[in-house]
Amino acid sequence: MAPDSWKTYKNDPALAEARIEEAARPGNAAPKPGQPKSTGEQVPRDQVPARVAELLDADPTISAATVTERLGVHRDTGQDALALRRADQFADHIEAHPTLPPTEAAAQLGYPAGQIRRATARAEVVLRARHAAPYLTGVAAALHRAGWTIAEAAPEVQFPGDDRVVAALVLDADQVPVPAVVWDERYGWRTATSRRHPITKGGVRPSEGEGVRYLTGGITPPPGAVVAAPTT
Repeated sequence: MAPDSWKTYKNDPALAEARIEEAARPGNAAPKPGQPKSTGEQVPRDQVPARVAELLDADPTISAATVTERLGVHRDTGQDALALRRADQFADHIEAHPTLPPTEAAAQLGYPAGQIRRATARAEVVLRARHAAPYLTGVAAALHRAGWTIAEAAPEVQFPGDDRVVAALVLDADQVPVPAVVWDERYGWRTATSRRHPITKGGVRPSEGEGVRYLTGGITPPPGAVVAAPTT
């Protein structure tokens, strides 16, 4: 049909009733799942773990998409918080029932079948972190006694890739020449080049040099060796 013919026909009452307005058609303006574009998260980050725990306790089969929708957070925030809470809960259950097979533990917790493998693997990482916690706390205390840290804070523990344990201790810039020290369960201690982001993205092992130096003495050297590292 020629454009001029359409101009004539489009005003016909029979056609007007059947027309679909452009505004009603799906496109860029159509609603999409997840957090609205250009909006901030509705729940502060420090409150997300507690809120996710409440949701998981109420519904063990809850999905990350539902968490995202309920809390109004980015899907990555919701997914990470849900995975960590599920792993913590699973680790608690395994510690309380050490002879219970993972599949039965997951069933008792009400987890969906598709989440059992990931939750089991993540729970094993959480348990390794709990096992390492007394050692890391001891190193943190030794660094504080030596004056390398302002406060005797607990190490910041992360789980890069969901399959390993990495921890960081930020040091006092006025007292020590390196920004931070990092412990990786695979490589032991190293110095870091950044106070803000001492743990590299994805937990990648940085090469030695330009402010990065690996300590000798194995994966868990005595706290005194870690204390001496920033100045030797």
